[in-house]
Amino acid sequence: MTTLQDPADRTAAQARWPGRPRHPVLRVLAMAGVFLCALTAFLLGAIYIICKGPSPAARDLFVHTVMETSAAKFTARIFLSEEEVQAILDKNGVLETGEVTQAGGEFETGDAQVPKDTIELHDVTGGSFKGKMLVVHDPSRVRVAAIASFDPEGKGQKLEQLVADAGAVAGINGGGFADENGVGSGSVPLGLVIQQGQLRAGGMDQEYSVIGFDESDHLVVGRMTGRQAVERGLRDALSFGPAFIINGEAAEISGTGGGLNPRTVIGQRADGAVLLLVIDGRQPQSLGATYQDCIQVMQEWGAVNAANLDGGSSTQMIYQGETVNVSASLYGPRNIPTAFVVDAAGEGEA
Repeated sequence: MTTLQDPADRTAAQARWPGRPRHPVLRVLAMAGVFLCALTAFLLGAIYIICKGPSPAARDLFVHTVMETSAAKFTARIFLSEEEVQAILDKNGVLETGEVTQAGGEFETGDAQVPKDTIELHDVTGGSFKGKMLVVHDPSRVRVAAIASFDPEGKGQKLEQLVADAGAVAGINGGGFADENGVGSGSVPLGLVIQQGQLRAGGMDQEYSVIGFDESDHLVVGRMTGRQAVERGLRDALSFGPAFIINGEAAEISGTGGGLNPRTVIGQRADGAVLLLVIDGRQPQSLGATYQDCIQVMQEWGAVNAANLDGGSSTQMIYQGETVNVSASLYGPRNIPTAFVVDAAGEGEA
């Protein structure tokens, strides 16, 4: 038997529980607040267990992963001091030797069955990642593309636009750029930029981690000043790092060898073919790759010189007008100042 509640009784009941939301919207907001509080508590608990738990390897991998990002570095410092974070970074990573790619002679003879203008796109997979490898058999087609002006008040361009403006058939993101808290405009490159033999950014006497091609189309990687890069005859170059392989020798890795993140890598085989690698990350189907993973992939593909380019949310590959990887950015492709692009030529694309 159902009885009707007297309005006066209902009013009295509401008065007894004044904090109870009486409007559906308020109830939803209250539930959302509870959920966010619970999620925050869960995440903080998970970070605490990783940072203070029994596994130093898990802690080191977590710290390196977040410290390689622009916006999430603070998470490493929630439960660890600045000194502890720095100590972890110091013992995990790539030990650079100071070597520079030697002046190259003639490239080795490649597969005579493959036309020189061939481009091949392949899938790449590893234990924690998926990615794409673009093999460009003619190294003379690979060059640096950049925005018209490196104005701090200006804005970078999407990789798709850089590739289109260059009349290129493919491209990957290039060097680093000023990106405070992950909200940089992408207009100011870090380090040096050389286009067609002209130094567009960087100083003549300052040393940089340089990645670029000389006039004989050899990929050159290593540390040098702007003056040394120009005198070396680099036609197109930019800055990032670390170097992964120099003169056939892989860099030495310590500890975890970096964190799990999206990666962009460039390399070259002994026959001159250029290897452009992008690895997706920060996704359930592809967590990302460490520096060690990248070195291993480049070695498997025959690289004799290779270096790390800007990664994270900037990692992107364009081929034939389409993005062929999955961006880690929630807001889509980043604005960037530089890229390596592949000039369009011939009918050999595959």
